Amino acid sequence: MLSCNTRQDSNMTYQLASQQPFGLLNLACKIVCFITATHQSGHNSGVIHSGIYYTPGSLKARLCVRGSSLLYEYCDGKRIPYKKCGKLIVAVHHHEVPRLQALYERGLQNNVPELRIINAKEIREKEPYCKGVMALDSPHTGIVNYRQVAQSYSDDFRDAGGSVLTGFEVSDINMVNESPAGSEQCLKYPVVIRNSKGEDIYCKYVLTCAGLFSDRLSQISGCSSEPRIVPFRGDYLVLKPEKCYLVKGNIYPVPDPRFPFLGVHFTPRMDGNVWLGPNAVLAFKREGYRLCDFNARDFGEAVTYSGLRKLVSKNLVYGMGEMYRALFLRAQLKELQKFIPELSINDILRGPSGVRAQALDRDGNLVDDFVFDGGSGDLASRVLHVRNAPSPAATSSLAIAEMIASEVEERFSL
Repeated sequence: MLSCNTRQDSNMTYQLASQQPFGLLNLACKIVCFITATHQSGHNSGVIHSGIYYTPGSLKARLCVRGSSLLYEYCDGKRIPYKKCGKLIVAVHHHEVPRLQALYERGLQNNVPELRIINAKEIREKEPYCKGVMALDSPHTGIVNYRQVAQSYSDDFRDAGGSVLTGFEVSDINMVNESPAGSEQCLKYPVVIRNSKGEDIYCKYVLTCAGLFSDRLSQISGCSSEPRIVPFRGDYLVLKPEKCYLVKGNIYPVPDPRFPFLGVHFTPRMDGNVWLGPNAVLAFKREGYRLCDFNARDFGEAVTYSGLRKLVSKNLVYGMGEMYRALFLRAQLKELQKFIPELSINDILRGPSGVRAQALDRDGNLVDDFVFDGGSGDLASRVLHVRNAPSPAATSSLAIAEMIASEVEERFSL
């Protein structure tokens, strides 16, 4: 039996698999999801990524390319609407062209389908209002409503025999000390998960997918707290409806390796809106979607962590710029006008925000790839933690599920 715990909403909702037996591979294909998608998956850009950016051979690269293919196939089978609107990674200055060409080579190594470099004239043909000297065209990139996808995963999970418990704030994970007289449950399911109300769930093995709280859940199960999760808020702007004609597909910048985050981009949405952004600023609460959201424990843990202090010291100027752009719309507009000069301050509004569960090591390095681990001892050896599942985790979700299924079978000898 597997139990999956996923932080979902403001009062700590977790997904927990039922204790009824069912096929592991069947389970794994549904278990890696955000059931209500009220946090990272419900606040993300909705892009189905193609796998261009990631280091060849990395888990990110392999899982993204396979995951996008599986996701399109899944959406077709479930009749979940999506759009293959494509993506242009645009070089607006000539000095960005070598980085763009290197990105093209990386995409080819990652087996990204239909990738090609286009010139300024071809950019205009695809995005009439976009300015650029060269671009990387990825027609396999798409958009989808990930809340709808996650709800479909949830329905599949229930259909396979699972149960979803919400409002279950996990406060402790431990081994059962003794079995009640005449009960075989504690012998079959020796791990007990307790919530803040004193309610218990018994299980044989535990799989956690806790996102913003993955480090804390790992700690209470007797495993390592590293890598540490530091929350970063990303604020989006939105185009006014009458200006959405300015953007047809995804428009992204050429990433600058000197900086830790990607930069602002243009993202069409399934509902017809267009999101602009996001920026990246430290959130003062792990679920802090507004500037004024604050939690003393979350803030204290973040600012006293040596990894964050080292990250800030290495990227102080960049970080100050992100803070400035978060406060002043005109500063963000200036970045956006590099790609679409016609944009004006009257065309944009403040939009939604998301919080990214950024994993950091103690040396201040962003943990860029997926991390799966457990521990030793009676309890920790029965737990598999999904410690870090950054973007493109939503795109990769079904491929991640395949990997978790294989890892669970091997780790727990199932």
